[in-house]
Amino acid sequence: MNDDTSRDGLAPATVAVTAGRPPASPNQPMNVPVVFTSTYTASDFAPQSGDLGYGRWGNPSWTALEDAVGALEGGPALSFASGMAVVSAVLNLVPLGGTVVIPDIPYSGTSQLARELAEAGRLSVRAVPIADTDVVVAALDGLGAGDLVVLESPTNPMMDVADLATVIAAARGRGVLTAVDNTFATPLLQQPLSLGADLVVHSATKYLSGHSDVLLGLVVAQSDDPQGLLARLHGHRTINGAIPGPMEAWLALRGLRTLALRIERSSASAAELARRLGDHPAVTRVRYPGLPSHPQFELAQRQMRGFGGMLSFELAGDATAAEKVCAATRLWVHTTSLGGVESSLERRRRHGGESVLVPESLIRLSTGIEDVEDLWADLVQALESAS
Repeated sequence: MNDDTSRDGLAPATVAVTAGRPPASPNQPMNVPVVFTSTYTASDFAPQSGDLGYGRWGNPSWTALEDAVGALEGGPALSFASGMAVVSAVLNLVPLGGTVVIPDIPYSGTSQLARELAEAGRLSVRAVPIADTDVVVAALDGLGAGDLVVLESPTNPMMDVADLATVIAAARGRGVLTAVDNTFATPLLQQPLSLGADLVVHSATKYLSGHSDVLLGLVVAQSDDPQGLLARLHGHRTINGAIPGPMEAWLALRGLRTLALRIERSSASAAELARRLGDHPAVTRVRYPGLPSHPQFELAQRQMRGFGGMLSFELAGDATAAEKVCAATRLWVHTTSLGGVESSLERRRRHGGESVLVPESLIRLSTGIEDVEDLWADLVQALESAS
């Protein structure tokens, strides 16, 4: 999809390390320090452009992180208290009575929030199989300015791949906004803004921070942002108080510095584990965009630089067997989150809010940076224990 250069001709791996730093000068810190304050000294007269004003409006620790992620994605960024705070702000862009098109099997938090808004009469929802491009485009018929398409690619937890370029172009032709959740791919593997998306959403809790110690979200807009979306989102963040803490922003930026190394390691391990799981007798299906057997493998090859560290597989057994596998692992952490340096797994249907379209025996894996042979040995013993 993209070449391997980013802002100023630097590779994304280099940008992840260098962006968001203050100008180098003698005896000054290399990175922006954590700024703990709720108040800033005011201008002498009327407020001036660039005044921080009050702690809910801005913070240098947020700005450094936003600059770095914006440089990676290719547009200005805003940080929020969590990924769901970002999703809430983006859905709030839709006017009363507007329509949102979402995947029929998205991240469960997105679907739950959209459903609640629909039940309250705030908006209407059209759920579509995101990998069926014709169906997605057809769902845009009759929509226009103010309506929104929310895309995930790859999706959580089914690992479906959306044809971003085609859907985004179709939406743009109708005046419909597009927001792409890029949490799984990260800007190192996929840059939806370059395909014309209006907004890119991240749960920075996951890969961007990478150490399972931060709750944080980010949204990135087009550089020209003709509809002023970022200003509207900033207003939502300020009025609703959906702000990150300065320590969380600092930790996320520190985690971002090793993103390229973590993605490279986790992607390589995930690809190997996906291949091996496909040959295991207890496994009936492996869902990983990097496998030639994946229905959207060729699309993923065109659209992504790599296939990432997330995969899912289905067991020959039932939900009980899947729960036994999750309980029997020693290295893989049984947890609902993902994207950390540690490998984790979960049977997604254990949660009441998960789509009934997700198979009962599906286990989602988030591959960390441990040795792949140790990870495989742990999966094998868990699979044997469950059977």
